[in-house]
Amino acid sequence: MTDMLKLHILPASAALACAALVVFTHQCAVAAERPNVVFVLVDNLGYSDIGCFGSTKHRTPNIDRLADEGVRLTSFYSVAPVCTPSRASFLTGCYPRRVGMHVDYNGTQVLMAVSSRGLNPDEHTIAELLKDRGYATACFGKWHLGDQPPFLPRRHGFDEFFGLPYSEDMGEREATEYRVAVPPLPLIEGETVIEAPTDPSQLTRRFTERAVDFIAKNKGRPFFLYLPHTMPGSTRESFASERFKGKSANGTYGDAVEELDWSMGEILKALEHNGIDDRTLVIWTSDNGPSLRKNVAHGSVAPLQGWGYSTDEGGMRMPFVARWPGQIPPGTESDELTTAMDLLPTVVKLAGGDVPADRVIDGHDIWSLLSGKAIAKSPYEAFHFYFLGQLQAVRSGKWKLYLPLEEKWDRRRWRNDQCDPCELRLVDLDADIGEEHNLAAANPEVVKRLTAYAEQARGELGDIGKSGTGQRPAGHYPDPRPLWLNQVKSVPE
Repeated sequence: MTDMLKLHILPASAALACAALVVFTHQCAVAAERPNVVFVLVDNLGYSDIGCFGSTKHRTPNIDRLADEGVRLTSFYSVAPVCTPSRASFLTGCYPRRVGMHVDYNGTQVLMAVSSRGLNPDEHTIAELLKDRGYATACFGKWHLGDQPPFLPRRHGFDEFFGLPYSEDMGEREATEYRVAVPPLPLIEGETVIEAPTDPSQLTRRFTERAVDFIAKNKGRPFFLYLPHTMPGSTRESFASERFKGKSANGTYGDAVEELDWSMGEILKALEHNGIDDRTLVIWTSDNGPSLRKNVAHGSVAPLQGWGYSTDEGGMRMPFVARWPGQIPPGTESDELTTAMDLLPTVVKLAGGDVPADRVIDGHDIWSLLSGKAIAKSPYEAFHFYFLGQLQAVRSGKWKLYLPLEEKWDRRRWRNDQCDPCELRLVDLDADIGEEHNLAAANPEVVKRLTAYAEQARGELGDIGKSGTGQRPAGHYPDPRPLWLNQVKSVPE
């Protein structure tokens, strides 16, 4: 080969290489522009209940794989310590008080069966916003944002729904002079009850199977898969199928956790089998912390203080892992403050959309944190901790201030029992994650600054006995009826 020929071939090879690089870069850009999104939300799980967050009791290799190949957020918060308001925040990007989902009409902290209240159809959910971008959408699992027709998932942007309308502990109850009858625990397809009572021990398996089928069916288009599992759940003991029952080192609770890990493994297999693993963002977290179950196995919040159904760290700081091959650097983590409200703006932005401009959305786009940008910081100047509509604490940076309250509401409020008072308490979460030391007296300027943030929240979002200027109403259905088996849908979409 002559030197002249070499001179002609080398530029051609370089041109081919450049062309290949352009194609690859374009493919990455397309994947980054419209990723599939799988959002797995488990129920009442503790901060340290999975291996990558310190569990030594539960075997969770598939969830741990998400952390090994993606990112852990170690200061990620649910926006309420109970189911309904927490789920409302994930789907709307707002504080529960802003969208009226912080309390049921009768004062309970979650929506009860046959409630007249639900997520207002005028709110924009993440499913609706992604559907507008051409996404297929599905919800398989626990809904708990209203069980009447206008409030069910298909009225909020989901093409498919297969699951429970509320918690698995809200089973059959006879009518009394003061309350309506509640039917056996209903399993719904679309908007029709297809089974009642359903077997809670089979739900993790059945929801997973539906998720796998949905992935295969929609592998050629972008999709949003919301998988809100019912486990470990709200009952005294958790449920798991026969394959996992009695197999863990932590009773029925551990059995349920390990089946949830199996479920995650099946989802990852489905993504790989269908050739869309590198085009899919997977997010895994919990809606709130676990309750303390006396004399039976339960979850762990170590090294945090408190349990579920409280605004302590153990009630609202959640394990969070996310994975997207080629887009999220493997094995990374961030301790910056992030919340459930950030899911909507982050995912919608990744899909090429915009958050609604006609209303306040409280969450922020945290893609810079998820994608490992070294200089990325928390977008929150302050984050507010509410329980049953009562503002109880505020966090800014490393500081968390518990507000002085004559009566700090907790689960006892459900029974109209007296709750305990709460003193003014300031903790440095960087140095004292267990919230053991009160530094209020030594840091009066910090107390003053965080108290001012609390007053701003009271003005905009409200507090006990006070409406906020920025609140929007929940949905109201004037004639709620129980969801009986074979009930025919009577309200048009």
